[in-house]
Amino acid sequence: MNILREALILVVPVIFLVGCASAPIDSTDDALTDSASGLNGSSSTTTTGGDTGSTAADSNGSAQITGIQDGNSIGRSDLTLSDKSPSNLLNTRVIYFDFDRSKVRAQFADVIAAHATYLANNPGAQMKLEGHADERGSREYNIGLGERRGNSIARHLGLQGALRAQLDVVSYGEERPAVTGHDETSWELNRRVEIIYTREQ
Repeated sequence: MNILREALILVVPVIFLVGCASAPIDSTDDALTDSASGLNGSSSTTTTGGDTGSTAADSNGSAQITGIQDGNSIGRSDLTLSDKSPSNLLNTRVIYFDFDRSKVRAQFADVIAAHATYLANNPGAQMKLEGHADERGSREYNIGLGERRGNSIARHLGLQGALRAQLDVVSYGEERPAVTGHDETSWELNRRVEIIYTREQ
């Protein structure tokens, strides 16, 4: 009887540890991962975040990839919103997301770091983060998805020095599309968070 009890005492923790080890943890995703269950019958064909720049629309409304500038302005204390040069990462004010996701794409890490530096160096500055979603899914689900996207950006900014009091998160869901259309090109441009400075200092 005692041998069986001692065997159970040794085996149960091992089973527990093996069970925990079998569920991999993505340590790079500190944002929420959204499930596709709230979508109205749409498949979860996810676009990958492996592109190397932000998405923008050209004059014809077609999606194109524009490169994110290098990180030369990260960590600088002299960043200003009035500097409109292409090397100023503060000029990038739209963060795009993959389908049904609120995880921040790695390509936007430098942009978020530059905005966090600006906010940390200018405690009087205020920022509104407007979360948006494409038209697929219910209105309620998309409002929640836009909010998760905004909160994901706010979390990253806060981890890099911005104060939570400087940030206001608002979700419009699918109500304010950047592009009208019912195709992947339009949806890609509508899955976004817009960064709006409501007070620069």
